[in-house]
Amino acid sequence: MVNTLYGRTRTVQYRRKRTGRTDYKRRLALLKSEQPRLVVRKSLKHITAQLVEYHPDGDRIVASANSHDLEKMGWKGYTANTSAAYLVGLLIGKRAVQKKIKNAVLDIGLAAKGSKIFAAAKGAVDGGLDIPLDPVILPKDERIHGGHIVNYAAALKKDAAAYQRRFSHYSTAKLNPEDLTMHVEQLKKKIIAEYNN
Repeated sequence: MVNTLYGRTRTVQYRRKRTGRTDYKRRLALLKSEQPRLVVRKSLKHITAQLVEYHPDGDRIVASANSHDLEKMGWKGYTANTSAAYLVGLLIGKRAVQKKIKNAVLDIGLAAKGSKIFAAAKGAVDGGLDIPLDPVILPKDERIHGGHIVNYAAALKKDAAAYQRRFSHYSTAKLNPEDLTMHVEQLKKKIIAEYNN
């Protein structure tokens, strides 16, 4: 867009660039790969993953998964932690393979690199997608399966009030935080079984 101000012509940046919502250089590099983008976004309560293909008339979502889908499958844990991110990634990986998509590139947008986003990417790889990733950036299996939460719950159990305050969501969902690793494994097997049939 061209704007004339005081007799001089100047170009105004795209609104999304001005507000810091899109890095167009990074987006162009991803589009040049000519592969679908695995777009992973996190909010305070949920993780969302989408496979997006570029089209001149607008991007098209080929497959999507979010932590609401996990709740429908029986997930009782927190919907925005690293374990939930991994399971969302596994779910979208399985859905992509079902739609005959084998390759993708990871699009993390302007998000800082963090374990939740890369846990979702690892889940997508385990689900069957081929995504170029450096194994160094992926979170460890213990963290993905909730080992850090199990250890924290065990250490906090001495203080009953703090334990109840910190893990009230788990008690409402009737899930013992010490059983989170087993719960993650159960849901992982359920996702794999559902999409392998």
